[in-house]
Amino acid sequence: MHGFDPQLFGGSGCRNAAPANPKPLGNLAQLRLKRRPFNGPEVFVDYSGLMKLRRHFAEPTRRLFLLRTALPVIGLTLLIAMITAGLLLWSTIQTDRVAAARQRSLVGLIISKLESAVAHDQESVTVWDDAVNALRSGDAKWLDTNLGSWMHTYFGHDEVYILDANNAPVYAFSDGSIVDPGSYRSIQATTAPLVQTLRARLKRGDTEGVTEQVLTIGASDMAVIAGHPAVVSIKPVVSDSGHIAQIPGQEFLHVAVRYLDGSLLTSLRQDYLLDDARFSWADKVASGEASYPFVDRSGPIGFFVWRPYRPGAFVLFQLVPVLGALFGLVLAGVIVALIAFRRRTLKLIETEDRIYHLAHNDLLTALPNRGQFNERLADALARLPSTDEQLAILYLDLDRFKQVNDSFGHPAGDELLREFADRLRRLTTEADTVARLGGDEFIIIKRSLAGEDEVRTLCERLIESARRPFEVAGVQVFVGVSVGVAVAPKDGLDAVELVRKADVALYHAKAGGRSSYAFFGHEMDLTLAMRKGLEQDLRKALEMPGQIQVHYQPLYAADTNRMTGVEALARWSDLERGWVAPDLFIPLSEETGLIEPLGELVLRQACLDAVHWPIETLAVNVSALQLNNPSFAMRVTSILLETHMDPRRLEIEVTESALSERRTECRNNIEALRSIGVRFALDDFGTGFSSLGRLQTLEVDRIKIDRSFVQGFGRSNGDEAIVQAIINLARATGLSTTAEGVETESQCDYLRKLGCDQLQGFLLSRPLPKGELQDLLGVVSERASA
Repeated sequence: MHGFDPQLFGGSGCRNAAPANPKPLGNLAQLRLKRRPFNGPEVFVDYSGLMKLRRHFAEPTRRLFLLRTALPVIGLTLLIAMITAGLLLWSTIQTDRVAAARQRSLVGLIISKLESAVAHDQESVTVWDDAVNALRSGDAKWLDTNLGSWMHTYFGHDEVYILDANNAPVYAFSDGSIVDPGSYRSIQATTAPLVQTLRARLKRGDTEGVTEQVLTIGASDMAVIAGHPAVVSIKPVVSDSGHIAQIPGQEFLHVAVRYLDGSLLTSLRQDYLLDDARFSWADKVASGEASYPFVDRSGPIGFFVWRPYRPGAFVLFQLVPVLGALFGLVLAGVIVALIAFRRRTLKLIETEDRIYHLAHNDLLTALPNRGQFNERLADALARLPSTDEQLAILYLDLDRFKQVNDSFGHPAGDELLREFADRLRRLTTEADTVARLGGDEFIIIKRSLAGEDEVRTLCERLIESARRPFEVAGVQVFVGVSVGVAVAPKDGLDAVELVRKADVALYHAKAGGRSSYAFFGHEMDLTLAMRKGLEQDLRKALEMPGQIQVHYQPLYAADTNRMTGVEALARWSDLERGWVAPDLFIPLSEETGLIEPLGELVLRQACLDAVHWPIETLAVNVSALQLNNPSFAMRVTSILLETHMDPRRLEIEVTESALSERRTECRNNIEALRSIGVRFALDDFGTGFSSLGRLQTLEVDRIKIDRSFVQGFGRSNGDEAIVQAIINLARATGLSTTAEGVETESQCDYLRKLGCDQLQGFLLSRPLPKGELQDLLGVVSERASA
């Protein structure tokens, strides 16, 4: 046998079928898409740039991310690389152009100086007394050695001729050896104008152009000699000392020919680093080459061609592998960064969604929390005036949820809440809002109402759904739900006021019986005001001596009918209301936190009254709130010392839920009081969630069988068997039993027959004030002595 609450446990073990078409909870992304606008004070923060960036890195699919983000970023990177490469190429071209222009200028300078260079070479032998004397004496060997062969071997002159005063050749050198002077005729047509011009200048004593570097006048020109472009230079042979008399215009003339396409090109390549230097008759150059013209008096005779040095291209070719590797690394880095940023952004957005979800949704059930409910309610109420619609606020509170928590633990309670939240989702539409306010309180915004009948139908479905068993901790439990309803705009358009009215209606639904619903009515506010007034009067009563009194209901031994103890009960006599029912002010004191001063008042007064009474037990009721106070045991001990009450005579009656409390404070209080001799009794046993098997784990000395089982005697619901089982198990575990609610002789006789230890009820005695109980104690004492 398991528990005894027929509304809590299912006998068949079969769970009712869940409603069809359950609504999915949805993931975080769906929650993010369903965010509602916040209608509170607006605070504008410019996160547009950051959010746009995040949006690009958090495209929902890889394809969209690739098309919208990755490819544009990679394209931009490649564009930057191309622009960088273009700038580098442009710089290279400009550098090479400047270098080529400078080399062209150098080549032009070289070519312009060729004639003067050849003339300068000539002056080393033509301004010389020995040369004049050797020519006059006809010393052929000396002439060849100094004016011919030496000029070829040392200066590289290709042809040398010496003319006498009549312009007749007296010496000729060509092809590296002395040749017949008559060979001069091959170049005579070219040199004749130069010879004539030089003779004329010599005759008239023209010294123009003579300087410290240029010792004599001369004549020179570019020409084609024997199929070669050449420099032709003519210099007079004169005395360097001036002691040899010479007739102006009659001097010997030295004619030097230097080919431009021979050894001169080799020396130019070596001396000026002119790569691939060559001569070309036409101005046709290959790619990467440059040219400069050789010009005689009549125009170009050919072109000097070379390959200019390109420092920019050289550096570029050296950098290309490095730059290529660098651009590759940059591109790879960009791709890796894109992937990393996307992952991090997705994780960040997931975290933000999680934070948003935690901030706006209940962590246990994933339903909107109080904050999001307030936002949605404010939004819905703001739309009502423009739509002429109605909405309803349904305030829900689970019945007997605390007993589930106390008996099976908070994990079981959490499981029940999740299951109930899921049922609420299935019973509402997407347009509705289901929120958890905390604990076992839920609230629903029902929008676009067709009328109050629609709300009544929903309430009935909610109550019916809650009546179905919940499977928690491996056991089917039955709870229930109470619903309070407020309707807008009928009950107002203020969000706070609507929720308050729905709460008031819930209070009345619970007061009228569990698993019911109630619509708010204005008379409910009056009732609530009366409740508040009752609370204020109770506070005053606790401060005024005499209003809170203690009455005592006797406890009788079943076998001898002897009074063995009393149970102390609080009674309130108000000056205006008269006697206030305990069922009214005891729950009120627990709800308002007044139970502790009330319980302490009753305990102190009962100890003072009963300290000298000839009874074995003084039973005092204690709530779970009192047991959870860390100082409870100390307060009880202090009262016992103050009143000189024997702790072994005190029996504290607690409910099953209080004994099932897992809090350290409750357990410590019980252990501390039991250590000094205080006994504990389990009140109203069988109305909670425990099974008989749990009796062995409860730290109690007595079990009080609930009156509902005693009053069920004689019916066909098996109450006699239940009481018998309780008594048998109590005996087996060494516990005493007390039956409450004994009102008939038949009940009294049957309980004696079952072996119950104590009896309590109106048949034996109603609760009595102190004076009447003392009189009864005297009567009982006399009856016992007789």
